[in-house]
Amino acid sequence: MAMISLGNRLVGENQPCFVIAEIGQNHQGDINTAKRLIDVAKECGADCVKFQKSCLKEKFTKNALESPYVSPHSWGSTYGEHKSFLELSEDDYTELQSYSRGKNIMFTASAMDPVSLEFLITLKVPFIKIGSGDSDNLLLIEEAARSGVPLVISTGMQDLEGVKRVRSVVETHHKNFSLLHCVSAYPTPVKEANLQAITTLKIAFPGVVVGYSGHEEGYNLTLAAVALGAKIVERHITLDKTWKGNDHKCSLTREELKSMIDGIREIELAMGTGVKTIMECEKPCMRKLGKTIVASKNLDIHRVLQEGDLKIKVARELGFPPHTVSNLIGKKLVECLSEDDVIRREHLDYSP
Repeated sequence: MAMISLGNRLVGENQPCFVIAEIGQNHQGDINTAKRLIDVAKECGADCVKFQKSCLKEKFTKNALESPYVSPHSWGSTYGEHKSFLELSEDDYTELQSYSRGKNIMFTASAMDPVSLEFLITLKVPFIKIGSGDSDNLLLIEEAARSGVPLVISTGMQDLEGVKRVRSVVETHHKNFSLLHCVSAYPTPVKEANLQAITTLKIAFPGVVVGYSGHEEGYNLTLAAVALGAKIVERHITLDKTWKGNDHKCSLTREELKSMIDGIREIELAMGTGVKTIMECEKPCMRKLGKTIVASKNLDIHRVLQEGDLKIKVARELGFPPHTVSNLIGKKLVECLSEDDVIRREHLDYSP
């Protein structure tokens, strides 16, 4: 059975879908905005808030940091200045972790480099996220797996062979990890969401909890992912889609997050056991509209029933169900019947 432990939560088969509200860097570099987003996640019923932790000198080359960054979304003249503006300090993370604990919502972050990984381990987060940008970074993944901390790994920008490499590296150290189907496009075009890859991952990796990290606009595809069996869902959230930043457009507002989580819980209720049976709620309709076998005309006692003697109609009571009509052919009546009488067991001779 596919199951992992994230903090005090079991996640996987027969468990509610675990919803991660991805704050990322939508806090705009402001800790108070980050706290407001944590409040939104909690109020809407998310299970966890997640940030993105980077040590810029470890994640980027010097040239990358010094390169000009001219964009409507820029917070600085160079890419390094831009990223530095958005990066929260280690003290900020400690404060936000404490704030989340006070709100009774799980707190964690993506580890974007080895230094950030080590910091998150010291924070004792319940799990560490490996983003799609590092889904081929087997050195970082192995270091994370070696720590023994549970891992949630997005698989954007990877084919199935790439995901198999990830699984192989992590399982060398432990099996407390999950794989999330993801398409790394912001926003993701509907026609390229490839949701059936969720089923592919479930078949390819039995025993591994499979989830979905979505970047589409809206949340219909996320609901479909849950119906396909995603047991972890991760979506970016925002206070305002018009804010500066690439992620806001494909993030969910408070209202959208609440509607999505309500939809997830409704889908979980609707999935049922998978056993095809007559449901309790159908029985009144069966009594009202269900058809039964009746006499097609007046029939004398001792008559041996023939096909022309029987019809299928809606009646005020239920007798033999329609699919048993062939079983009644050749049976002898032990009393007279009038046209439209419901045929019951006591009307028939069952003696050898």
